[in-house]
Amino acid sequence: MTTRFRAAVLRSYEDPFAVEDVVLDTEPAAGEILVEIAGAGMCRTDLAVRRSAGRSPLPAVLGHEGAGVVVRAGGGSDTEIGVGDHVVLSFDSCGHCRNCRGAAPAYCDSFAALNLFGGRAKEAPRLTDADGKALAPRWFGQSSFAEYALVSARNAVRVDPALPVELLGPLGCGFLTGAGAVLNTFRAGPGDTLVVLGAGAVGLAAVMAAGAAGVPVVAVDRHPRRLELAERFGAVPVAADAAGLPERVRRLTDGGAQYALDTTASPRLVNDALRALRPTGTLGLVARLHTALPLEPGTLDRGRSVRHVCEGDAVPGLLIPVLTGLWRAGRFPFDQLIRTYPLADINEAEHDCEAGRVVKPVLLPEGRTR
Repeated sequence: MTTRFRAAVLRSYEDPFAVEDVVLDTEPAAGEILVEIAGAGMCRTDLAVRRSAGRSPLPAVLGHEGAGVVVRAGGGSDTEIGVGDHVVLSFDSCGHCRNCRGAAPAYCDSFAALNLFGGRAKEAPRLTDADGKALAPRWFGQSSFAEYALVSARNAVRVDPALPVELLGPLGCGFLTGAGAVLNTFRAGPGDTLVVLGAGAVGLAAVMAAGAAGVPVVAVDRHPRRLELAERFGAVPVAADAAGLPERVRRLTDGGAQYALDTTASPRLVNDALRALRPTGTLGLVARLHTALPLEPGTLDRGRSVRHVCEGDAVPGLLIPVLTGLWRAGRFPFDQLIRTYPLADINEAEHDCEAGRVVKPVLLPEGRTR
């Protein structure tokens, strides 16, 4: 069956998105579902495609924080997701490698091949434009800047239909990453302390998760508005350019933070974070580094450690229900970070995101504008 719908297509690294007709000329295979997208978050990983130096083939439909309603299912899946279910879409994984079997799907052996265009060059296109020209394969298994997305049932998480599904997409990546770093990677709880560097979507999700876990948190950012948001969610705000930043954080955390989460990839802030840790403290890095990271002498002394955190070390099917439960209890108010835009206004959303005027844009297909 051929499905025609509207999608935001990125045709070159410099041009704006073009919302146009696309064609999906295939039915869901075994283990796949077709989802009518209710809302899709815009993540900086989507926007980084513009700076990928040709590694991401275009034209393509991006978007990897989708949520919506299942309209067709291919069967043969053990997830028990069917037509009519409300779902949040997350990253794809194979389900068979050692890390997937060990409840670490974010470190799937096939993560790049399943989620990034560069690893899917041999896969047949799933979408074409109105002229029949191929669009790049599924971005993070989704390509959800569209009215519909064909996805593996494995990377869909069923949610209560009473929840505002159009707002839930960022729980599949950005909010999952920040909250998962606190709850899964650090397993932080009462008695621990945390410093978060960068109060964007990932950092503020970490701040909210820390509050829900009873963990005092210091938030560091260069934007006063972001610091105001962090303070609203219970963090002690500190300007990124404050003099003596490590010493100030140590004073605020009774001798040093047990955990630090950096979302900035700034070498200066990474080194400041390490100096702000107490002995045996851990720094988690979530931003992708594009250059060498110089560590200053002494920053890894006294048992301090640093590690990369991918997708919050989460099993989406386990963490997303926890986050929606915390939201219902008023302890993870992620909706306060969201501004919605019609899908047709995707370029305005991108501009506002890049300018720091919005923490988390969510794109709503036609007819779903809030």
